Amino acid sequence: MSDANASNAARDRLIVGLDVSTRTEAETIVETLGDDVSWYKIGYQLAYGGGLPLVTDLANSGKRVFLDLKLLDIPNTVAKGVDSALALGASMLTIHAYPHAMQAAVDAAKGTDLTLLGVTVLTSLDDADLTTAGYAHGVSDLVRLRAGQARDIGMGGIVSAAHEAAAMRALIGPEMAIVTPGIRPAGAPAGDQKRVSTPADALGAGASHLVVARPIVAAADPHEAATAILDEMAAALASRA
Repeated sequence: MSDANASNAARDRLIVGLDVSTRTEAETIVETLGDDVSWYKIGYQLAYGGGLPLVTDLANSGKRVFLDLKLLDIPNTVAKGVDSALALGASMLTIHAYPHAMQAAVDAAKGTDLTLLGVTVLTSLDDADLTTAGYAHGVSDLVRLRAGQARDIGMGGIVSAAHEAAAMRALIGPEMAIVTPGIRPAGAPAGDQKRVSTPADALGAGASHLVVARPIVAAADPHEAATAILDEMAAALASRA
């Protein structure tokens, strides 16, 4: 892969998490990053701060939006949530990987380009956390179970930590997306994440998209931070070609 192709591929795989509390803050970040970033994530923090209309504005400007709302409810409510995400113009939407919720989402999104992602186990959790929550499975077993269910139901991909990406790629095949949060450049603090990885390691393990929030949006120079991560991703992709 040429350097130019690797750079373009990196831009297609980096999702910057707009983990800020106001639309004004989010728009400042988008303006700062400019054409170097094509994907953005909008989650609870910004959505509850009035950021949902930004999904449509970003989509209309040529950006793609990963709407990270982790839907989980009765099937009818999940289906209506998918309908609303489609109306906003989202390109990706997360569903907690419970079979009934994933099936409702797949049925609602049928015939559209919306990529539905099953959230396997949050990257802030480890085996002890799952035990405390009453789960019989540890992280690895639960991720594998939910990823297999997502594949069989027809989801577009899964969300999992990079540490599980290689095993999940073997399980779900080459076509489904594997979106990995908890990405930290070498030397960056993990924060409240417990299963973290560098950009290069995540791509090498088979991740299709990397979600990076705090290392970029909380950096003194967000553009410089994003560029450094894109360069690391491009180098990793070029070395695999």
